[in-house]
Amino acid sequence: MRAVIQRVSQANVVIAGAVKGAINRGLLVLLAVEDSDAVEDVQWLSGKISRLRIFNDADGHMNLSIQEVNGDILLISQFTLFASTKKGNRPSFSRSARPEIAIPLYEQFISQLTQDLGRPIQTGEFGADMKVTLTNDGPVTIIIDSKQRE
Repeated sequence: MRAVIQRVSQANVVIAGAVKGAINRGLLVLLAVEDSDAVEDVQWLSGKISRLRIFNDADGHMNLSIQEVNGDILLISQFTLFASTKKGNRPSFSRSARPEIAIPLYEQFISQLTQDLGRPIQTGEFGADMKVTLTNDGPVTIIIDSKQRE
């Protein structure tokens, strides 16, 4: 699994003209599922995101987690995070999991992240045409891949 995590002061996702999910202070998480991903990737990555200390403390140092600042999470599925541009000009998405693998893992990730955060998260819709709007706070953007744990 690969995640792009952005610290935001606000973010929302619109599907077919209607707001599906919206948050204020928190994290926008773009998530891609790979063919080789399993439940262990879900658990590890969710735990990493929920404990990631990227919010400022009273001294202005990135030292607080999403839980400590009582922030929210907006999770968006985005298979294009596994795009390969090594050959030609058209990206290849061969590493991205097919829906029959990706959807169950995405849904498990929603459940796990909700559990790790201790409250419901906001989401987009798997496979939908989504319009995502955000205000990146910092800017702070972190990329985490569950296959690069060491």
